[in-house]
Amino acid sequence: MGVPNDDVVLIQKGKTPEEPHVITVNCPDKTGLGCDICRIILDFGLYITKGDISTDGKWCYIVLWVVPHSYSIIVRWSNLKNRLISVCPSCSPSFYFNQPSTSSPSPVYLLKFFCPSRKGLLHDVTQVLCELELTIQRVKVMTTPDGRVLDLFFITDNMELLHTKSRQDETCEQLHDLLGESCISCELQLAGPEYDCPQGVSSLSPVVAEELFRFGLSDKEIRAQALSADMAKLKKATVMIDNSLSPAHMLLQIHCVDHKGLLYDILRTLKDCNIQIAHGRFSQNSKGYRDLDLFIQQKDGKKIVDPEKQSALCSRLKVEMLHPLRCHNCKPRARY
Repeated sequence: MGVPNDDVVLIQKGKTPEEPHVITVNCPDKTGLGCDICRIILDFGLYITKGDISTDGKWCYIVLWVVPHSYSIIVRWSNLKNRLISVCPSCSPSFYFNQPSTSSPSPVYLLKFFCPSRKGLLHDVTQVLCELELTIQRVKVMTTPDGRVLDLFFITDNMELLHTKSRQDETCEQLHDLLGESCISCELQLAGPEYDCPQGVSSLSPVVAEELFRFGLSDKEIRAQALSADMAKLKKATVMIDNSLSPAHMLLQIHCVDHKGLLYDILRTLKDCNIQIAHGRFSQNSKGYRDLDLFIQQKDGKKIVDPEKQSALCSRLKVEMLHPLRCHNCKPRARY
């Protein structure tokens, strides 16, 4: 028997609006699970105040304390719970057989509707799609001379169910309810050649990319930043690896200035490097700084003993400390 979904993710609300909510995830482990969970939490406008992560390589236990970024945000806790459950590995015993991963990018669907134009139409449609846990990848809007609009929404489904008729019908019904009798037509289908967004192709020139993502600050910048308290804080970030405390794991210690997506940025980098976390602690904000202690190992269960590889990992993490581009006024997932 697997673990019931209600026990996989638990959300305990704070007793007062000021107290953080506690999110507990108890499920089989997989590389990058913590990253996926942090991303979803950011998507819902929540800030992680502190956290604990523990795993034995097969099962993990994650506890995160979260608060909304602002009191004006309406958090749909039931939707959040469903999203978190959707990224947790299967809780059935068959999970423990070493099956290869078959994950692939979510298919893009084209949602097309034709209706009279009105003020706030895109806002209302976007809100409905958000509540349905559909991610907007691209939008095309065409207005006719008689005041009607043909809107094309290229979307993906966070629940990975849009291929089913029930999920498609639900989406169209929600839009029909929103648009009412003014809706002339509403269609949903797999996107074709009209969706030509290249994947992984940067529009930045090599010079600009180097400027944005290099590992350190130039001497000229260091002198210029003497007047900037924020940049002085960023320069104080430290990332160290200690191999002496455990025969099987490395201790990764990070001390840096805090920002909205810090834990997600770090866990995403570790996921990209095929690094697993055995135990981790994300401390509370202290005078604008955070401390992370993570016991880590490679996906194959081995430690990184090559000093050059250790240095490369630390350098990649320092990029997130020096250039936290995802943190200020941006979200990991586009909601239009």
